[in-house]
Amino acid sequence: QVQLVESGGGLVQPGGSLRLSCTAYGFTLDNYAIGWFRQAPGKEREFVAAITWSGATTYTSDSVKGRFTISRDNAKNTVYLQMNSLKPEDTAVYYCAARSTPVWDRWGQGTQVTVSS
Repeated sequence: QVQLVESGGGLVQPGGSLRLSCTAYGFTLDNYAIGWFRQAPGKEREFVAAITWSGATTYTSDSVKGRFTISRDNAKNTVYLQMNSLKPEDTAVYYCAARSTPVWDRWGQGTQVTVSS
């Protein structure tokens, strides 16, 4: 079955860290750019970070720049989102998505991240 599976979410205190993983099953990520998105309750889904198929170029939103880092390990068919200095406003469901065209056409089910004391 072709799918993306996110993991690593949970409850963390402000200032803490989490590392999210996005693993592909049924296909290889080698030829895909991967993005992380998030959606907080009552808000629209927003872009967080992305990485090209080779890993040579990354993009991060201004809201997480300097705190979040995206990376990939194609040998493990996995992309990571390292999140440091977490804030309550980072609370959301985090999704990964893959694309080999301009459209993000493969999505995971999401993992909940809650930042709270």
